[in-house]
Amino acid sequence: MKKRDVSVFNRDIIIEALLDSFRKLNPLELWRNPVIFLVEVASLIITIEFFLELSGVKKGLAWFSGWTAFWLWLTVIFSNFAESLSEIRGKARAESLKSYKTTIMAKKLESPDPNAPFVEVPSTELKKGDFVLVQEGELISGDGEIVVGAALVNEAAVTGESAPVLREAGSDRSAVLGGTKVVAGNIVVRITANPGETFLDKMISMIEGAKRRKTLNEIALEVLLVSLTVVFLLVAFNARAISEYLVAVSNRGEPMSLAVLASLFVSLAPTTIAALLPAIGIAGMDRLFRRNVIALSGRAIEAAGDANVLLLDKTGTITLGNRMASEFIPVGNHSFEDCVWTAMIASIADETPEGKSIMELAKKTLGVRSDALPRNVKVIPFTPETKMSGVEVDGHSYRKGAFSAVRDYIQKLGGEVPHQVEVVVAKIAMSGGTPLVVVKDKEVIGVVALKDVLKQGIKARLARLRSMGIKSIMITGDNPLTAAAIAKEAGVDDFVAEAKPEDKLKLVKELQAQGYVVAMTGDGTNDAPALAQADVAVAMNAGTQAAREAANIIDLDSDPSKLLDIVEVGKSMLITRGTLTTFSIANDIAKYFVIVPASVAPIYPDLNKLNILHLENPYIAILSAVIFNALVIPALTPLALKGAFYKPISPGRLFLYNLLVYGLGGIIAPFVFIKLIYHLIELFVR
Repeated sequence: MKKRDVSVFNRDIIIEALLDSFRKLNPLELWRNPVIFLVEVASLIITIEFFLELSGVKKGLAWFSGWTAFWLWLTVIFSNFAESLSEIRGKARAESLKSYKTTIMAKKLESPDPNAPFVEVPSTELKKGDFVLVQEGELISGDGEIVVGAALVNEAAVTGESAPVLREAGSDRSAVLGGTKVVAGNIVVRITANPGETFLDKMISMIEGAKRRKTLNEIALEVLLVSLTVVFLLVAFNARAISEYLVAVSNRGEPMSLAVLASLFVSLAPTTIAALLPAIGIAGMDRLFRRNVIALSGRAIEAAGDANVLLLDKTGTITLGNRMASEFIPVGNHSFEDCVWTAMIASIADETPEGKSIMELAKKTLGVRSDALPRNVKVIPFTPETKMSGVEVDGHSYRKGAFSAVRDYIQKLGGEVPHQVEVVVAKIAMSGGTPLVVVKDKEVIGVVALKDVLKQGIKARLARLRSMGIKSIMITGDNPLTAAAIAKEAGVDDFVAEAKPEDKLKLVKELQAQGYVVAMTGDGTNDAPALAQADVAVAMNAGTQAAREAANIIDLDSDPSKLLDIVEVGKSMLITRGTLTTFSIANDIAKYFVIVPASVAPIYPDLNKLNILHLENPYIAILSAVIFNALVIPALTPLALKGAFYKPISPGRLFLYNLLVYGLGGIIAPFVFIKLIYHLIELFVR
């Protein structure tokens, strides 16, 4: 999928964001950010005062009021710019998806029978429950479930990946999306979404960050910011009355002007974090989208950042998903070659990854070419009832399957399974492998060991999660022995074996009752109940409709291991908010030593002791603080959009790190830059 360049420094996006910043000056829109709204009100008041002073109607320093008003307006515009930039980047990504919303002529069937008559109708007229026939080379006309057939589907319109994927009826990979293309095969699809309600529509809506709902932590932080703002607003009002009293008592100086009071309020109020807070949340969703993950709400990302338990499926998340043949073990008096040959013949018609791996290892072991294998074979497919597969050739039966299935099969034929087979099977299972018993006629020839291959780097990533204080729990349908071995090799903290849908749901509820924030992945209908219960539910795009509807995050690449990335983005978003809040409050502490002595010292000289920067001209000092207060917002905007640097360390060390870097840095930076701005202004004034 071709995506528009949405980098922070993209020229077109910056221009569009600047124009939108001026549109956002509308008070009816800006009031949603109370802190910046009050800055706009102060800007308007000082602008009026400037014109009154300029015209001589009111006595005062017009140059000071004018420049103060100018930088206060810039403070508001820079705040709007940060939010606009994050919103426009999200909308730019949404535009790339809108190009795939086309009207497709659909072959609507009267029934799910692919041979039934059909009529061609526009895709916009399809409704939930309709059946459509999609043939090779055609676009799928709407979101749905395959009810008949199988096909290779190119999902580049959604995921950006050009490699086709297999979708088939009756499996957890039966869901298809409108706008994707059938590369091979013919299928019948039951439509599961009405026009305007498709997954693509939902994605576009969610990506357009302007519609993002605020999270509970954001709301709590906004309440804190508004409370601080009210406090400093009262301070500014009282400062005027106090200054008038001191002037009357001491007969020195003049009462604080409105420009000075506005500067005092704006510099001390938490304007930096108030300006950047909206951008942080939207940027979190944007960073996930860059990883082909759609968050259906900002709360989902925030919950991911707070998650302290991860439920990970074994297959596809911890392991590669395809078990590979690793060893052939003969039993009884049978030779190694007999065992390998029997396993190879039994796997001739097995197109599963496991069957192919047996064939590859057997051919390599015996040095056999494909053209040397028997051709006229009768295929015995795998069924849920027999739990075995194989072939019949030259009057002999070759089978392979689970130990219990093979035992029942041989006993029905009047044969016996040697005790040695059970010992070998148990040993393989205890080592984390999966045993397949191979049979010729009614005699066990040997056992094939299949091994789950861990994903590269998964152990290190789980260790990183542990260092964050996050507990990992592997969920698998494997037997306890196999599950224990994989859990030990991967380094997960705990595991649940032979898990059924109700077990998954029960586990999520139990963990939540203990106070944990639970995240999990899933792609099947059997995962839907647990996904709906989990705090962070990541569904695979290739999974079933039920799983996607139960989730609050969708992985377009259907890579379950992305749950780890989602957690890291969530952590980064929370840390970004925390670091910028720390920096903003630390800034206010530093600006206090500039604004207060400059504002009050002419009336009350004793407070000049607080003037640690030794700024002689109080008006230039105040203006320097206002300019710094405005410039720090665009300076920190890239950090808000990109996210603060995040390391998986304990909360205590993280708090200390933020306090030293952003707290101490937030105090030092204003002193340095306000002093520099002060001297630059002095050059122009002279």
